[in-house]
Amino acid sequence: MLSRSAVVKLKAILIIDFIIIASAAGAYFYLQDQGIITGASKPATFVLSDLVISSNEAFVGEAIQISVNVTNIGDEEGTVLLELLINDVAKDSFNLTLAGLKSSEIVDFTVIETNSGNYSVQIGDQYGSFILKEAPPESSKIILSNYKATPYEAWANETVTVTAIAHNPSSETDRLFVRVMVDEVLVNTTTIELEAGASQTVSFAVNATTEGKHVVKINSLQGSFTIVETGYHTLIINRSGGGSKSLPFTLNGEELGTPYQAILPIGEYSISVPTPFDVGTGVLEFTSWSDGSRSSSRSFTLQDRLILVATYTLISGYASCPSLYVWNGTGYSYVTDVSNSGWLGYIGHIKPNGMIVFSDGNPYDYVKIDRNLIAAKDGYYDIVLTQQWNELFYLDETSLLIVDHPIGTDAYMSMTSYLSDGSTGRVYTVTEETITSPISATNEKAENVLEQIKAIDGVFTPGINGYDSVWNNITLNQLALNLGNLSDASEVKLMIRGIVDWGIADPYYEWIESFQDAAAQGLISQNAEIMPAPFLEVKAANGTWIRVNQDIPLPSDFRARTYTVNITGIFPQDVPSYEIRFNNFWNVTYDYIGIDTSTQAEIITQKVLPTSAELSQLWETDSTSTGYFTRYGDVLELMLKADDMYVIGRQGDQVRLQFPEELDPVSDGMVRDYFFVVACWFKDPPGNWGYGFTFNTDPLPFLNMSGFPYPSSESYPYDEDHLAYLAKYNTRVIS
Repeated sequence: MLSRSAVVKLKAILIIDFIIIASAAGAYFYLQDQGIITGASKPATFVLSDLVISSNEAFVGEAIQISVNVTNIGDEEGTVLLELLINDVAKDSFNLTLAGLKSSEIVDFTVIETNSGNYSVQIGDQYGSFILKEAPPESSKIILSNYKATPYEAWANETVTVTAIAHNPSSETDRLFVRVMVDEVLVNTTTIELEAGASQTVSFAVNATTEGKHVVKINSLQGSFTIVETGYHTLIINRSGGGSKSLPFTLNGEELGTPYQAILPIGEYSISVPTPFDVGTGVLEFTSWSDGSRSSSRSFTLQDRLILVATYTLISGYASCPSLYVWNGTGYSYVTDVSNSGWLGYIGHIKPNGMIVFSDGNPYDYVKIDRNLIAAKDGYYDIVLTQQWNELFYLDETSLLIVDHPIGTDAYMSMTSYLSDGSTGRVYTVTEETITSPISATNEKAENVLEQIKAIDGVFTPGINGYDSVWNNITLNQLALNLGNLSDASEVKLMIRGIVDWGIADPYYEWIESFQDAAAQGLISQNAEIMPAPFLEVKAANGTWIRVNQDIPLPSDFRARTYTVNITGIFPQDVPSYEIRFNNFWNVTYDYIGIDTSTQAEIITQKVLPTSAELSQLWETDSTSTGYFTRYGDVLELMLKADDMYVIGRQGDQVRLQFPEELDPVSDGMVRDYFFVVACWFKDPPGNWGYGFTFNTDPLPFLNMSGFPYPSSESYPYDEDHLAYLAKYNTRVIS
């Protein structure tokens, strides 16, 4: 039997031995971990920790981010299945592969639930919870606009970033709950808060797994993106200028023609287009590609969706963009497009209830034809109107106005504002030797643009469209001129050479939709102008700008035109200098503005009506326009006066007119000019500026309508004469 002291000694020895053994074991395992002592490796073993939920409370439909940290404490690489359980129901899973030796990774899940309540979360042995409340009502004044997808064309599962501009036009801080849907499936949500007047870009990452077009909705704002086969992208080849005849080209040695669209493997390509190019009625010369290249034979890399447009210009004959061509003695020369003011669809304003009210427009146009360009053929002046755009036209009247004026003067028309009604054009003379330039010229950005308007040289002032990301923040295109002290002048006229660039249609539709959204949210308390008509202002003695009752026309598009504006008598009596400001919603730019103070010269005019008018088809079209069109053949009866009995045509149609050459001779000391006068409405298809109507010949426009589309209280004049006209002429039915 051991004594008490012996037992104590024995326990001490055992404790010391145990400490020695434990220390040795620890050292062994430490050395094993360091690779100094090797043995059997430990299999993959996974430990979960740090479950994180992005928000303990959120709104129904709002995205909840859940993450967990996963560590492999084994020696070998392994794979673990992570399963996310929400209220004990499997919602998502993920296979994670990790190397050994305590490598770790954070795994994220996204949950979107559509019901309010308490939710439990479990991933392995990790637990958590969150609460969802009902989303706030969508009474926010914040407006979403300017949808954009980058890239527009992607591959399956490739990230597409969709963005929108959020703006708070109100006077108070506001919040907006934003939902993002892809093909009607909710993929993301967020809540934004904006101070009064503030804007921000909201951005979301989306994707899709199937090829084709995918529709994205950011609340009520809608757009799309496209998925194509991996390793491929879309190539589109087309041409601009010179009608619709197919342009032959070679792509990597293969003979093809425009319009061309195909999904091709990414990589290097070579393309070649002909120059010159004979289209039968004229000869075209290659100018440039849409990406700036000026070589008709070039290489390019296809790495994203790519559109290449070959631009051509006319060097002989006629084959340019629509409309007016004249016989020049050897062929037909393109003059210009006609009837900007006759566009159907000018918008006046929007009512607080969201109803859009349209302006009436004016079909009349006056085109000066270079006297050195027009020539008689077999006793007639031959003029052709060709519809090359995908549009409908309603041609109501044509004539030639012959103007004789004194040598040393020039003659121009005042053109027509779409705010005026009927034939309002007037011929004004200017004295070439006494025309002066403004003292100063500045635009809406306070930039000095005087040099751009001093000479007709093709150098234009910069311009803008009035679109903004905010419905009630229109930035007008302005040009302010100081004309000097002209108080002694009995007449003041401006000689203007300008052009309007409509731009593309997408911002136009987005702009209108922003007003509709504002009306739906109750932000519009009184009639609001969507796209203000052009207007003129003069500066008063106190320095303020005063709007005057003087219409100013929109210039033509595609080719600049020179016209006159009579501003006699619009200035206050007590101003030291005559200062004037043009205001345009559309992108109007100017090449030249001169001041003429000479008195109106005596002129001699002759109005010449056509003696022949024939409607024919120049080429077949893929246009989707439908309705009752004018039958081909003689249409002279319809061209003699504006009476709402018109030639109705579509893309590919043309009207050939003949005007007799037999005129009164030019008097001594006089020189002759020619003006083509036309009354013509035209209509764009929906999606291409054709807002508010279908691409059909009905409803028919008429001179006395208040706007187009016109309200139900108005109607085309279906009297006996007009019904007889419809039955006789408009028998070419296209459905």
